[in-house]
Amino acid sequence: MPLKTPRTTVKRLPKRGHYDAETVHAILDAGFLCHVGFVSNGQPYVIPTGFGRDGDTLYIHGSAVSRTLKTLAGGVPMCLTVTHLDGLVLARSGFHSSMNYRSVVVLGTASEVTGERKAHALAVISDQILKGRWDEIRGPTRKELNGTIVLELPLREASAKVRTGPPIDDEEDYSMPIWAGVVPLSLKAGKPLPDARLPETIPVPGYVKRRR
Repeated sequence: MPLKTPRTTVKRLPKRGHYDAETVHAILDAGFLCHVGFVSNGQPYVIPTGFGRDGDTLYIHGSAVSRTLKTLAGGVPMCLTVTHLDGLVLARSGFHSSMNYRSVVVLGTASEVTGERKAHALAVISDQILKGRWDEIRGPTRKELNGTIVLELPLREASAKVRTGPPIDDEEDYSMPIWAGVVPLSLKAGKPLPDARLPETIPVPGYVKRRR
């Protein structure tokens, strides 16, 4: 199913737009933090939250009393975005300075996940954050499941936008004695810090080491 629609077509610098599932999935799978935008009672909100992808479905979750999730469960149109900042692009002018990035915008309406699919969705979100963790931790109790709401958003209307490479200056500016280039940026995991009550005999799991 094509992800490109009139609403997701990139208007500004259209050559940076991508609509194939492979590119969209890769950008989504490289992260686990998204921002969800919606309007409630005339007031716009943008809320950060974790997410997981399973095929053409995105999952988000939170407290069963969350105003955000209860509003979205009611079928309010929403926008989910994921962004990775890969570098600062320093041109010889402020106008042409930019950033290297990969981003995805998904539009649609969410619905609540219930029954046995709820635990599966939570596992998907957990594995998106740290693959392998769900299989080791204690599973949710019935009370915990009842206190959690999970929403699914079909991945049907989306676009990716990507910028890579060096700065692009005006030709006459290249002779100016000003440093130009790219400052790479990345999110890296640090050394794991064990809980104070963790027995010393319990080693750091392999999936945590791989995250580094």
